[in-house]
Amino acid sequence: MFSRKELANAVRVLSMDSVQKANSGHPGAPMGMADIAEVLWRDYMNHNPMNPNWVDRDRFVLSNGHGSMLIYSLLHLTGYNLSIDELKKFRQLNSKTPGHPEYGHTPSIETTTGPLGQGIANAVGMAIAERTLAAQFNRLHHQIINHYTYVFLGDGCMMEGISHEVCSLAGTLKLNKLILFYDDNGISIDGNVKGWFTDNTAKRFESYGWNVIYGVDGHDSVDIKKSIEKARKIIDKPSLIICKTTIGFGAPNKAGSHEAHGAPLGTTEVEATRKALNWHYNPFEIPQEIYTQWDAKKIGEAKEKNWDKKFAAYAVAFPLLATEFKRRIRGHLPFNWSKESSKFINYLQANPSNIASRKASQNTLEAFGKILPEFLGGSADLTPSNLTMWSGSHPIHKVLSGNYIHYGVREFGMSAIMNGIALHRGFIPYGATFLIFMEYARNAIRMASLMKIRNIFIYTHDSIGLGEDGPTHQPVEQISSLRLTPNIYTWRPCDQVESAVAWKCAIQRNDGPSAIILSRQTLTQMIRTSDQVDNISRGGYILRDCIGHPELILIATGSEVELAMHAANKMTDEGLKIRVVSMPSTEVFDKQEDTYRESVLPLEVTARVAIEAGIADFWYKYIGLKGDIIGMTTFGASAPAEILLKKFGFTVDNIIEKAKALLK
Repeated sequence: MFSRKELANAVRVLSMDSVQKANSGHPGAPMGMADIAEVLWRDYMNHNPMNPNWVDRDRFVLSNGHGSMLIYSLLHLTGYNLSIDELKKFRQLNSKTPGHPEYGHTPSIETTTGPLGQGIANAVGMAIAERTLAAQFNRLHHQIINHYTYVFLGDGCMMEGISHEVCSLAGTLKLNKLILFYDDNGISIDGNVKGWFTDNTAKRFESYGWNVIYGVDGHDSVDIKKSIEKARKIIDKPSLIICKTTIGFGAPNKAGSHEAHGAPLGTTEVEATRKALNWHYNPFEIPQEIYTQWDAKKIGEAKEKNWDKKFAAYAVAFPLLATEFKRRIRGHLPFNWSKESSKFINYLQANPSNIASRKASQNTLEAFGKILPEFLGGSADLTPSNLTMWSGSHPIHKVLSGNYIHYGVREFGMSAIMNGIALHRGFIPYGATFLIFMEYARNAIRMASLMKIRNIFIYTHDSIGLGEDGPTHQPVEQISSLRLTPNIYTWRPCDQVESAVAWKCAIQRNDGPSAIILSRQTLTQMIRTSDQVDNISRGGYILRDCIGHPELILIATGSEVELAMHAANKMTDEGLKIRVVSMPSTEVFDKQEDTYRESVLPLEVTARVAIEAGIADFWYKYIGLKGDIIGMTTFGASAPAEILLKKFGFTVDNIIEKAKALLK
């Protein structure tokens, strides 16, 4: 039998060997945290290498994702489908061991990490999802959801502002099944952190309402185990275990130094480390007995089979709940979803109402929320402005089985927490703020897109049309920024019908996030045929056409569609042939077949004007070099909305002037 230290050393040597072979990577964190990982993964983690998607598994998040060889070594040793050959291909093209852990790419990676601080934010979302799902489905003597979320993080995560946002909220929500292991090694890329990071982290977390366990020797398995036992006994607080460690533990010349952080140790130091650790095996050679002691396949299968028995008993006692639970975990929509959602959209079309699209969004939530118990919504302290609550909303800080989160003024934290909720499964998260504050959350939106998870970002107050608050609150470049991000669908609806369709499409999408951009000001509802209503979901469609071939096409989104319609009507009265295209989602339109896109925007019609109260440059791909754009090229200003719109050219007269200039 190998000792605990030797089992941990298997993680160390696999990590340093893989980084050395790749000539790239971060050996320090895996070597420093190997002892903590050995205790957690062998003594506490409930997981099944034969089924990485077991619903009641514990979640493990490596927030300091640069130390990715730690988790790859753990997955390999415990029996997941990650071969030694994949470890040898660390950081190489098409391997299962990329430089940072990637969700959906490597088995059992719970979330993509690397941008520091976001892993812990995702973990807060997972812990929220676990507790809320348990409250909604568990019954007396039937605990089908009961798992922990464990997180490794380092000084970098602690320094990132998002860690303050999400850990503050986690303490307020008393997420006791969230346990953090802080790799307190005092080293970052630049060297010893004492020159730039002297926070009293323990007191900081205590002030958040956390249970803090101090001064744990991160290389002493007995000390580590005692700390985990203490953390798991706490029932009303999340726990932070502060582990004193040595970065690059075992490397005789580079341990404890930033030299072990982000570069291979070097051939000489690797060999010296082998000797220092008393490791008498070649690179990538692991004794069979070590594999046997690490192997979690049998015990993992047994744990899942035991859970299967629990769920079978649950299904007998609560058959309807069991069926609903399986539906939600699988991410399937209710059987009546298509019928009821279409019925609501048809009702809106038949009953016109001129309202702001943020209000239209709330009306849609009211209708869809009654169909979708998996909604878990929220707002970054702007609920009355974003209008994200509906009559069935119940805040989770008041009712554990609720469906609404008051995130506070934490836009970035909210967005990354939503990612964690989506990754956990069982919910469709949505969260809201003003469009301008999307900037605070930018990287979390990017991560949702990268991971291809269903997440719905709601952004209200979408343009200079919000008026007197001025340029600090008036979004200009944000819509284009979202559209330029791969794999997110951005919707800017022009009325209540398009708003409902945008929501329906976002809910039905299961391969990526959606952003719904909504107005503060009232929008006039457009008149449409049933075919036009159907075509909204194609991202762009002909809203108003002419007899015969159009001479000019006006393309608009959101509040500017009404301007385009008025301009088209005036020019038609003058004998011109004008087509108006509403394009609520350019990304969705671009994915339509060529014949459809050509039918909406025929190539031979080169006289085109795009109208949107956002950055102008985005629209050249649709209007070409011979068209024109009415958009923003500067920031806005503080004034009433009608004055601003006139100042920046968003008027019927200006549209007509630009259009006629193209027809000369």
